[in-house]
Amino acid sequence: MKTAVIIPSRYGSSRFPGKPLALIKGKPLILRVLERVKKCKKVDFFAVATDDKRIFEAVKSFGYNAFMTPENCKSGTDRIAFVASKFLKNYGVFINVQGDEPLIDPALIDELSLEMKKNKKLEFITAAFLLKKAEDIKNPNIVKVVFDKDGYALYFSRSPIPYNRDNVKVKYYKHMGIYGYKKDFLANFAKSKPSMLEKAECLEQLRALENGKKIKIVVAKKDSVGVDTPEDVLKVEKYL
Repeated sequence: MKTAVIIPSRYGSSRFPGKPLALIKGKPLILRVLERVKKCKKVDFFAVATDDKRIFEAVKSFGYNAFMTPENCKSGTDRIAFVASKFLKNYGVFINVQGDEPLIDPALIDELSLEMKKNKKLEFITAAFLLKKAEDIKNPNIVKVVFDKDGYALYFSRSPIPYNRDNVKVKYYKHMGIYGYKKDFLANFAKSKPSMLEKAECLEQLRALENGKKIKIVVAKKDSVGVDTPEDVLKVEKYL
């Protein structure tokens, strides 16, 4: 079963227009992400999926693969589903690495790929990282996840979950910007309608939970700093 990493990328971010081509220490953000994915050892193919010619042409000029997708794709998952059905029909596992994660750990991508191949029943996988700062736990831009004793997601939220009413010792986990899907699940998920919880939180993974699907959580060993706003560029540059 072959694995493809697809990086959805769009130009018109509401909080940061033109984000994929924003320079981070002299290199466009999307190139930073591609260079991380290139280091993976358990991936057979990787490419960018975009509806913007500026991003497409930039990626091709760097020597990497890119696919043009329709403008009416509502999410990154929809873009990947289009690429899977149109161009990569002989691939069984698809990893969604978000285009604003320039510090994503290649070893984490490989781990998700191997887990998907090893577990035939597994349809959907993602990752989390232990939060330690109170401001991160309260930050609605940092999505939190809670999961059961077997590592399957119970809920994702922009709110601090669980609510710690009696101030007991509890761990908070950040949901990281990476997903893995089996091909059949991806096709069916893209055809389904957005759910109530998904619309409320603006988190498409909640559609899977509302439809009774299981999502496996891998706890990452390293954190990844995403770029949501222009201010985040400085954070990434400082990290680099």
